[in-house]
Amino acid sequence: MMQGPGLILAIGLAIIHSFLSTLNISAFIPEHRWISFAGGVSIGYVFLEVFPELSHAQEELEHSTIPFVAYLENHVYLLALMGLLVFYGLDIWVRSSQHQLQADENSASHTARPVTFWIHITVFAAINGIFGYLLQDIGNHGLFQCLIFFAAIALHFFIIDHNLREHHTRSYEKKGRWILTAAIMVGAIAGQTLHLNEAALSIVWSFLAGSLILNILKRELPDTNESCFGSFLGGAALYTGLLLAA
Repeated sequence: MMQGPGLILAIGLAIIHSFLSTLNISAFIPEHRWISFAGGVSIGYVFLEVFPELSHAQEELEHSTIPFVAYLENHVYLLALMGLLVFYGLDIWVRSSQHQLQADENSASHTARPVTFWIHITVFAAINGIFGYLLQDIGNHGLFQCLIFFAAIALHFFIIDHNLREHHTRSYEKKGRWILTAAIMVGAIAGQTLHLNEAALSIVWSFLAGSLILNILKRELPDTNESCFGSFLGGAALYTGLLLAA
């Protein structure tokens, strides 16, 4: 059975995808402001959480007995790079397919449209499943640290939902958000029943970190003419202050 903190956070993140992400935040806060604020928080998360965790994972893999991995230097950074490249390649393929479909009005192109949706959703479902699995270790942290982590990931999920709705609209509303919701819970349950050793867990985390860095830099940092530097700076400063106070 799942332990308290991991279960609560998994349910909370699932609710973000299933219900809260449908809220029209732009009706209360200008879109360029809240997206910039979320981007600032996410950048703080990358530099103060993701990079230190990669350093810790590097120490684990240096003593790993896993074949091939033990012979590589800078293991986690190579794995993170692989994660970034894999997800970036998939993202380019999905977006280029969408542009081609928009330019081609014949019926054959319309039958291919669901393929790009399912590829995109499968990729993010995999990310959510890994997130859910890694929640098994959240109980090792204090309540305040758990809340800070949840806030950063919740804002990240809001941005991801926002982008997926823009690209897939009806398909995402009817199917996509529920698949991502289920993926979090499936990952959380797997985390309580399947226990990887520290080295294997470091490999999983490192690969995920690459996709996280890509998504944050690509989706959560708005273009210059659509951003608000004050909100971005405020988000980064607030998250940094809270993390240092934890």
